[in-house]
Amino acid sequence: MTGKNRNPRSRSGVVGLIAAGSLLITSCGGGDAEADEGGDAAERDLAAMADFGVGDSFVATEPLELSVLYRNNPDHGLDEDWMFFDHLEENHNVSLAIVDAPLSDFEQRRSLVIGAGDMPDIVPVTYPGQDVPYISGGALLPVSDYLDQMPNFSEKLDAWDLREDYEALYQEDGKAYILPGLLEDPFQHFSLVVRGDIWDEMGFEDPETWEEFADQLREVKDEYPDSVPYSDRWELQSTLNFASANFDTVAGWGYGDGIYFDHDAGEFIYAGASDEYRELLEFFAGLLEEGLMDSETLTQDDRTAEQKFSSGSSLAIAGNDESTQIYTRGFEELGTEGAEARLIPIPGGEDGDFVHSGARFDSGLAISSSIAEDDDFLAKLQFIDWLYYSDEGLEYATWGVEGETYTVGEDGTRELDPNIDLNSLNPEAEEHLVRDYGFSNQPFLHAVGSTTDLVHSTFRPHVVEWQEKMHDKEELPVTPPYPFTDLELEQAGLLQTTLTDHVQTASAQFILGQRSFDDWDAYVSELENLNMQQLVDLANEAHERAQ
Repeated sequence: MTGKNRNPRSRSGVVGLIAAGSLLITSCGGGDAEADEGGDAAERDLAAMADFGVGDSFVATEPLELSVLYRNNPDHGLDEDWMFFDHLEENHNVSLAIVDAPLSDFEQRRSLVIGAGDMPDIVPVTYPGQDVPYISGGALLPVSDYLDQMPNFSEKLDAWDLREDYEALYQEDGKAYILPGLLEDPFQHFSLVVRGDIWDEMGFEDPETWEEFADQLREVKDEYPDSVPYSDRWELQSTLNFASANFDTVAGWGYGDGIYFDHDAGEFIYAGASDEYRELLEFFAGLLEEGLMDSETLTQDDRTAEQKFSSGSSLAIAGNDESTQIYTRGFEELGTEGAEARLIPIPGGEDGDFVHSGARFDSGLAISSSIAEDDDFLAKLQFIDWLYYSDEGLEYATWGVEGETYTVGEDGTRELDPNIDLNSLNPEAEEHLVRDYGFSNQPFLHAVGSTTDLVHSTFRPHVVEWQEKMHDKEELPVTPPYPFTDLELEQAGLLQTTLTDHVQTASAQFILGQRSFDDWDAYVSELENLNMQQLVDLANEAHERAQ
């Protein structure tokens, strides 16, 4: 078996990005979706199925092509002859025209093509909130107007009790402009990774709280004085993100616009000025001051952090399942015998064991408003609904073609062809499900899938065990909506950028000890001088309107 097309032929749909200079998002073009809402979609049904519902396999009645902004991860790249493309064309009458965007500057390329009015039909790997800057220019389809044409998406919203979460994404005009990835159960991508062999040697259990984790680091430092107990990667931004829930704030990758809802007070506050945010920073500053965390954590590149962990220079780091495989390969290359990279549950806080709400929304996709004018508009909606939200489409995008890339046992267990690997399920295999076949590829699968069974099916047993432990954690309440008007969006965007830059700079200074926490009140005053309260007032006023 091979991942290459056995009948090679050119794929004219793969196109390059055209440089377009510096353009404002507000100049985005596109069709006028508001003039053509909901039920009118059925009038443009070229290639659409007459009856398409939950459980139906989508097959275009005429050849259908969609353009896609492809987030090109160099780990697996892009191959025009992947089975993923061929099977869609041969069995579903659908071809994809790929607009190639390298991972390294994907977000910049996304802004460029949308700002230039050249947005492809769909832009995957777009998280809720990342759609907001493009709404006022009219580039994005108000997808909430067409949910009646997307039966699989709608069915999962209701079956998994996600309707309220989705409605929180509606904007001031009462419409939503993004289709998030949907998960049956919360899924956490990142946590702490420790040297499992040393944690066992020391008799440690999984730390229940962050303070208990700090206590473990102290014991590790005493036992291994030549190692730095904890040297993190991603400039600590991932860890601040997943840690922040148990400090009742947001930080790092999850900081967003900095607007955070205080459920006790019933109003929005600015996270970066809160006592809870200060406590989070104080915790990590304390680790560094005690010598428990590497002073280079906030500045080192990922490769350096990986090498420290794999060599034994550090014994704890952030990561995910993919990271543990990288660390393990590092152990093997450096001869670190008996070493285990173990993903542990995110520690809890003094007041409980929480994760942020939204853990059942994953990276999704935005759709160009221009497709509302296409003769095959309905067919495109049906295909998107099938591939990204139907059980059959998700199984296909995840595992490939039954009998060719995987088999299903009598008990329903899926098994990869022994010559194909994914997530080290077959570590000695010569081929890889993503690199050689194009399946389990984030632009066509959101990030991890959908049903819990499907998500767990691609992971090794210890990762499934970790996820099940994470399911025991309590989700913080959903942040209520605060949809801005176009004018407010412009105002908030300017305020947010300045404030966030200041918060990120000061946060690093506080953690590194370059700025004393005695200076906290002065720091908050600096945020106030940058119009922090104006941003908070905008959010609270928008929230009041939405109620």
